[in-house]
Amino acid sequence: MTVDFFNQKPEITAQLEELADMYNEETDGDTRVTITTVGSGEGSAGLQARFSSGDEPALMMLGGLPEVERYSDSLIDVSELDVTDTLIDGTLEGGTIDDIPLGIPLNLEGFGWMYNREIFEEAGINPDSIQSYDDFAEAVETLDSQKEELGIDEVFAFSGGENYIANQFSANFTSPEFNESIIESYEAKELNWEYGDQMKKYTDLFNQYNVQPILTVDYSRSVEELFVNDKVAMVHQGIWIVPTLNDIDPSFAKEKLGLLPVYGESDTEGKIIAGAPFYIGVNKNLDDAVVEESKNFLDWMYTSEEGKEMITGDLAFVPAQEGYEPEDISDPVSQELYRALLAGETGTMTHKQYPDGWFQQVLYPEYQKYLNGDQTWEDFEMNTAEAFKEMR
Repeated sequence: MTVDFFNQKPEITAQLEELADMYNEETDGDTRVTITTVGSGEGSAGLQARFSSGDEPALMMLGGLPEVERYSDSLIDVSELDVTDTLIDGTLEGGTIDDIPLGIPLNLEGFGWMYNREIFEEAGINPDSIQSYDDFAEAVETLDSQKEELGIDEVFAFSGGENYIANQFSANFTSPEFNESIIESYEAKELNWEYGDQMKKYTDLFNQYNVQPILTVDYSRSVEELFVNDKVAMVHQGIWIVPTLNDIDPSFAKEKLGLLPVYGESDTEGKIIAGAPFYIGVNKNLDDAVVEESKNFLDWMYTSEEGKEMITGDLAFVPAQEGYEPEDISDPVSQELYRALLAGETGTMTHKQYPDGWFQQVLYPEYQKYLNGDQTWEDFEMNTAEAFKEMR
C-alpha cells in the first residue's frame, strides 16, 4: 500500500523522506509512504493539477484557510486523530472550516529579519538595543558604512525574485489591519493598506542597501550563497531556513543566527509573525485502508518517540504541540519563538488568508514594479487593493 504525501516545502524534503523511510521500516514494508514535493510558490497549483488529473495524494500540505476550504469536501475531520489532543490551544484555527478541523498544523514558524549575530557584533551593534524602526534603520546605516571591514557585499539579500517572500513580508503590515486574527483576515472583503506607509519605509530602506538587481535574488542565492557565507547581514526569512543552514554549516544556526521583529504597526510596535504556515490534510476520497494508514502515519509522526525526535531534531521544527521544553528545540532562535508563541507575543500569518491567487497574480507583480522603479507606491496600493476586493 502506498501513501503519497504532497509536500509544499522543498527545504524539508530530505528530512520528510527520511521520516517516511523510518515509518516504512516500522511497518515491515507493508506500507510505503512516499514524498512528492512541489514548492517555491508553485505548490498550490501543483496540488490542483494532481486533483484535476485524478492522481490525488493521500496526505496533502495545505497553506491557509482558502486552500483548506478548496479541498474541504475531500478532507477528513482530524479531531479523531491522537495528535489533535496534544496541540497548543488555537493552533487548529487555521485549518478549521465551519467549526470542523480539517488539518493538523505541520509546525509553528515565525519570520522577520534573520540576522548574523557575528556581523552585528563586529559592527558594534547590540541587537537588544533595537527597540524601534529608527533603531533598526540606524543599525542598517552602521552596517553599510562598514561593509569593507565586515567583508559583506551588502546589508540585505531580500529575495525580490520569489513571490512568496513578498507575500510573507506583507503580513507584517496586514496583520495589524486585521487585528492579528486569522479568521478576520480570511473573512475580510477588502484590504486598505492601513499600515502601507510602514511597508513602504521598510521597502525603500532594504532596496537601497540590497544586493542588486533585487529582482534576480532568489532563495538559493539569498540564503545558501550569501547569508550562510557571511556576505550579507540580513535576509527576510523565517526559522524554516534552519535545516538549509544546518546542511551547509551546522554551527551557523546555533552560533550566529538571530531574529529581529518588524515594526509593522508603528515605529515602536514590533512583532514576529508566527503561526502554522501549513496544515496536513487526509484525503478521504481514497480507499479506506489508505485513509487509515495516512492517519496512522500522522499520529506516528507527531506522537511516537522517533517522530518527536525528528520534529525537534533533523526537521528543526517548532512543534505545534504542548509538552516540549524550549531546550528540546534545536536552535536558540526557535526556542525564543516557542516561548513567544506560548506567551502570545506574536503577530498572525494573515498572508495565508488572502484571496486565492491574489499574491501570485497581483501582489507580487505589483510589488516587483515598485521595487524596480516602474510605478509609484500609491499605484501599488491602489492596484492591489482593487484586485483584493474583486478576487474575494
